[in-house]
Order: sequence, then structure tokens, then C-alpha cells
Amino acid sequence: MTAPAIQQPSYLLANLKADWTIKPLLQRCQELVKVIDDYPAKELHLVFPWLVESIFGSLDGAIVGWNLQFMHTRMNEYNVVMDFLDPSGPMMKLVYKLQAEDYKYDIPISYLPGPVKASIQEGVLPDCLLFHNKVHFPMSGLLTLSMSFNPFEYYMFNFASSLIAPKNYPPGQQGSCSDSAYFVLVDAYLKHFLPTEGNVPPSPFSDTRGTVAPPAPRPPSVPYVGYGVHSTSLLKRHISHQPSVNADPAAQEIWRSETLLQVFVEMWLHHYSLEMYQKLQSPQLALLQYRLSMSSMLCQPPAPPGSGTLHTYQEPFSPTEEHILVVRLLVKHLHAFSNSLKQEQTSSPSTHSHASPLEEFKRVVVQRFVQQKLYVFLQHCFGHWPLDASFRAVLETWLSYIQPWRYTGEKNPQADVQNRTVPEKWASFVQENLLMYTKLFQGFLNRAMRTDLVNAKNALMVFRVAKVFAQPNLSEMIQKGEQLFLEPEHVLHHRQARVFLTPAHGGSFLSSRQPAGTDTVFKVKSHVYSLEGQDCQYKQMFGSELRTVLKLVQIIAQARQTAKRISDHSAEVAANNSFLSWFSMSSTDTSYTFSGGEADDMGECVKKTHEFLDKALDYLCQIFRLNSGQLSQLMANLASTEDDGGSKQLPDCIQTENGFVLTDLGRMQIINGLRRFEVEYQGDPELQPIRSYENAQLVRLLFRVSSFFNDRLGDHMEALCARQDFLGCVGRHCLKGSSAAQERRRSPVPRQARGCPQRARVTLRALASYRTLLTLLLLYLLLASLSFGILSSSALILLLGLLYELLLILFADKPKAQ
Repeated sequence: MTAPAIQQPSYLLANLKADWTIKPLLQRCQELVKVIDDYPAKELHLVFPWLVESIFGSLDGAIVGWNLQFMHTRMNEYNVVMDFLDPSGPMMKLVYKLQAEDYKYDIPISYLPGPVKASIQEGVLPDCLLFHNKVHFPMSGLLTLSMSFNPFEYYMFNFASSLIAPKNYPPGQQGSCSDSAYFVLVDAYLKHFLPTEGNVPPSPFSDTRGTVAPPAPRPPSVPYVGYGVHSTSLLKRHISHQPSVNADPAAQEIWRSETLLQVFVEMWLHHYSLEMYQKLQSPQLALLQYRLSMSSMLCQPPAPPGSGTLHTYQEPFSPTEEHILVVRLLVKHLHAFSNSLKQEQTSSPSTHSHASPLEEFKRVVVQRFVQQKLYVFLQHCFGHWPLDASFRAVLETWLSYIQPWRYTGEKNPQADVQNRTVPEKWASFVQENLLMYTKLFQGFLNRAMRTDLVNAKNALMVFRVAKVFAQPNLSEMIQKGEQLFLEPEHVLHHRQARVFLTPAHGGSFLSSRQPAGTDTVFKVKSHVYSLEGQDCQYKQMFGSELRTVLKLVQIIAQARQTAKRISDHSAEVAANNSFLSWFSMSSTDTSYTFSGGEADDMGECVKKTHEFLDKALDYLCQIFRLNSGQLSQLMANLASTEDDGGSKQLPDCIQTENGFVLTDLGRMQIINGLRRFEVEYQGDPELQPIRSYENAQLVRLLFRVSSFFNDRLGDHMEALCARQDFLGCVGRHCLKGSSAAQERRRSPVPRQARGCPQRARVTLRALASYRTLLTLLLLYLLLASLSFGILSSSALILLLGLLYELLLILFADKPKAQ
């Protein structure tokens, strides 16, 4: 590299691009460190967008970048990359260096989250402060709108976008989760900019003003629809009241914490369907209308008609499992960050005015920044995620959010977490997040009733949810929150003079704290109405109607019995697994048959399933205070049904002109393994696939012999079967077989298929069975030991077979004669 005084910016970028393709990653990082240290911000300004794109990939997915999601500790480049991208590393040093000079970088709005993009295209200001005063209007109408971000915002935007940007990865690459470079970097950035101890480390550079300027006030030309008047950032509120920007260094750095969180929340959580977007487009306006409907006070003019619906919004969004796990990491850290608030700050309202910006940020971070978007995000996942075990990631994210007391950092000596009572101080959190507990719990119940609970992974998820909600004092808190929400509205009339300014009604995120006297009822109602709309029909979790819960209890009980039956059957198969079973002509249905190690593995899985479902039943009874007598009666009814042959009953179905059609109950019975059709071959028995217990050569040879006789003697055999005397009865039995199997209701085949007439014919396929051959061999050996020859033994075997068939004919015709 030449000296900085001679090198031109364009030459610097060209040299870096040329070296990028030929030099190894370690050498490239070393040269970049030297460039960042030696060159001024004016020359690094042109390098920065290219470097960010080369690391994180392009926003459209065309450039993959360093593949941070697929980089793990076992790779040689891992430590080099982590050192370079560390919060205190060279890349962040470059960000701060450019930040001090107030450079701006554009990002087309097409790469913003769908709801934000729809808002801007409709001329509506998004509710997130990150996007305020950032819209860059092009000089020509042919160009697209873009957002102008400062270096720190631009860097974090690209970092967050790389998680959800579509990328064409090489085949065979599989992303991991907790040990990938991306996951570790997210954790490092959260711990650095949202510290649980101490303040945010100061930037090594500062601009001429001492800090980054807060967003400018909104110009009058930008229309407001739906969200009301937005506040300035945290930084502006605290800096404006201080005589010197150097008086409180924490106030200079709080903007980075706010920006980081807003970028992560917007890019990872701000995705949902069109219907949900229309409902949430104006949550504060719905709350205002609710307040105005109970009071004659006219606080603010209503929004223009139709302002709550943006018809251009369309975003088919499907999060990945890695995306969900990163969101869970964010949720867990935010709880730890919020719970690290000093005790005197949480207990004494008089100390709020003296709290530092970071302490006030901790107080409101979860409710003001994350609650709404996370609720909508989880609701979307609950409704669209496949009904398989991968839902565990979504489930654990939800359970992490609704248990903030797990992340207080307190050392509890109790070994059994289940016996820990939820402290009463968390009652306000439960009430202000009521839908997170009730609506999503009901959504999980609906999912659980449609999954196979005999599967150990699905049973584990039911057990996890039941265990969390059975924590002492939690169900009482949820029930109290529902009672507050259902309190009659007329009680609130005298309280309407109080004004609650949300961030969308003229206050900042820190100044939107409610007065101490604000009624809890109003907070619960405002939470529900802001997320579900004023006209929502709230369904109680602890109401008098418990049909859904009782139905799940019944399904769990049935799944337990099914698991026990499978366990018994697999144990029996494993015990009877011997050499002679290879010759067996037993049922060819392998639905519940296992061999060798498979039986052992299945037995272990079923044992876990039974344990999970047992505990889940106990927890559900604790949560909803189910009557033990009714539960015992339900179990007894199920047991009696099982004893009466319930396992052999067919699934619930109805008879139609096209055959049997499953009902919803029948589908549930099949999914949970409670009942099943005895599926069997419905075609020509002579043409069914060769079985494992048959000799393939003999099957083909005997089929040719049978076909020869059937072609030559088919008419004579039909005439014999048509006779009404004893010979005709023998002919029908031997040449057409018993029709009893056809009359049984085994599987939902069309009536036309079941009603096809069968021609008289000779069938010799039974002689190709290993079991038949072994039986004949044993009979010949037995007769040979009794001094019978080959011909005499054959004649005796044929005679015995004929007598056996005659007895079958006589006993089969006797019930018909009666």
C-alpha cells in the first residue's frame, strides 16, 4: 500500500476490490485495519458502503458476503472475523470515525420492512423514530425513494438485514444457531450497547458538536395519518436540559442503544399479514376513540376517513428457525437489561427525575419498544408455522418473554424451579401483557389439538407450556388481569380527564411514563385495544367455558393410552423377534411394528411421551382447577372404551355415495393414533406385489399355471359356481373365496370398487408362501417317519385338506340357513 498522501480515494477503493478476490481473509483484515488507522474519514467515506456489503452481503441477496450464519468456531477464519467485527474492533472504529464527520448513506425503501415501506409509499409517517426525517426525495420522479442513514444506523441496518435477506447459499451448507459467528455477534452487540452493568462505553471519536445531532422536527409538508405526533429521540430530551453536552457522557451515548434496539426490532419483528397491518395501523387512534366514547371531552380531532388502511401493503413473510432463535436472544437480553435497573429507581418515583438516561431507558425498553411488535410477530408464527417439532423455537421465545423473572440475575438456592412462586411485583407486567398470556395460550391449545401428541417432541412442548403456566401465583395474576379488563366501562368515566401520552401522542419513549395514580384498569384495556382493536371480542382464558381445555385433556389422555399400547406392542415384537419369525405370515402392516434397536428406541421415546403427558395433565389440572372427580370419570370412560375394543374401532366417518368420508373427529383420532383403518390391498389378489414371506420365482410360476387353467376352464368353473346344490357351494367356496372380508368396513374405498364382481378362478399363490412350504415339509417329514411314501403322503395331505374345506363350508352355511 502506498502512502495516504499520494493515494486517491478512487484508487484506494479499486485496490481494495482487487485484493478482495485474490488475498485470504486474514491478510485482507490486516490490511483493512491499517487502512482504517491511516486514512482520513474523507477517503474512507467511499469505501464504507462497499465494505459493509462485502461483509454482510447485499440487501437483495445477490452478494452473500462472509456468510456469518455459516461460520463456526471450528473454522480458521472465525477468530479473525470476530476480532474485526467486535463492538470495540476495527470495523466499529471505522463507523465512529465516519460518524464524527456526519456522513449519510442511502438505502432504498424497497428493502425496509413491509409495513414501513407501505406507510412511506402512502405518505404516512411510520411510528418508529428511526425513520423520522430520513426520507430522501429524489429530484426526478423516475427514481425510487430512499432513507438517509448515518454510519452507525447504516451499519446496524445491514447487519440486521443479513439475517432475513434472501440468499442463495451453496448446496450442502446448513446454518447452525448458538455457535455461529452471527449469533455470537448479536450477543456481543447487545451486551455492549445495552449493558446490564455500568454505562455504554463512549465512542473513541466525537464530532465538532460533541455528539450526533438528534432528528430534526418534522416538516409541515409531511402528512400525519394514524400515529399522531411523534416525539424526538431520547438524546434530544436529555441533552436539551443540560448546560453542556460534556456534563453527562451517558447522554451522548444513549442514542446508540436506542438506534441498535430500534433497528433490531424493526428488521426482525416488524412483519405481519395485511389484515393485521390494517388492524394495527392506528392503535393509539383506536385507544383514543375508546376513551372518547366514554367521555364528552374532545381531546383531539379524529383522523380522516380510511386513514387506518393502506391497500398497497403486501408482504409474504416466513421467518426461519435461526431468525426465531436470534429473536429469543434479543428477548432474553432485554429482560436482563430491564431487570438490571437499580432497586431504588424502581421503588421510588421521586428518584425518576434524577435517573440517568440509561436507567430511564431500562425502565421502558420492553413495553415501549418490543411488546406490540413481538406480540404480532408471535401471533403470526403461531398461525403459520408448520405443525411439527420445529415450532419449539417459537414456543421457547414466547415462554422467555412471559417469564421476565427468570432473568433478574438473582441466585435462588431452590433446586426445583417449579416450586418458585412468581413474586407479586410482576403482577403489573402480567396485566400489561395480558394478551401475551391469554391469546397466545389459546393459540397454542389449538395447535396442540392438531398435532400428534404420541410424538415425544410434541408432548414435550405441551409439557413445557403447562409447566410454565402452573407456576404458583401466575394463574391468579392472569385471572386478575382478565377481571380488570372486563370491568364495566362506566366505572372509568371519572378518570378520563387524565391524559396518557404515548410515544405517538406527543411524548418521548422516556417521558411516556404514566403518573403514579394512573388506573390499572385503563392500562389493561389500553393494552388489549391497542393490539386487537376497539371492537375485539375478548375470549377469556379463565372463563366459565372450558371446552377447549377439556378437549385437550381428553386428547392427552387418549394419547397416553395410545403410547402405552404402542409401547406394549413394540416390547412384544422385540421379545418375539427370533429366526423363525422370518417365515411368519403375520400381518403385513408395519405401522406399529419395530425390530431390533428400533423397538428399543421407540420404547424409550414412548416412555418419555408418557412421562411428559402425565405431568402435563397434572399441570393443566392445577392451572384450571379441574375437578379430580370429573377427570377420573373421563379417564375411566376412556379406559372402558379401550377395553371394549376401542383400539379396533374405525375412525369416525360418515357414509356417502362415494364411500366413507372422515369427519373432523375422525381426523383427530387418526392424527393421535387413537383409531385407524385396516388398510389392505383392494385390487386383484393375484396381482398384488410379491411379499417378503413369498418366493418370487414360485409366485410367477404358479401365476402362469393358474392363468392357463383359468383361460381353458373359466366357463366351466362359472357354470359350476352358478349351481345351487352342494357342488355349487363347494365351487363357490374354492373358486371365488369367502366374501366376508369384502363385507367388512376396513377402509374408505369407493362403493364402486367394493362392488366389483369376482370371476371364478383357480388360485395357487398360497403355495408360494414360505409358511405353506414349511408346513408341507414338516407334514412330509412326519408322514415319512410313519413309513408313508411320497405318493401316499401327498394323497393323505390332499384328503385332509379336502375334509378341512368341507367342514368350513358346512359351518359357514349353517348361520345362513338359520
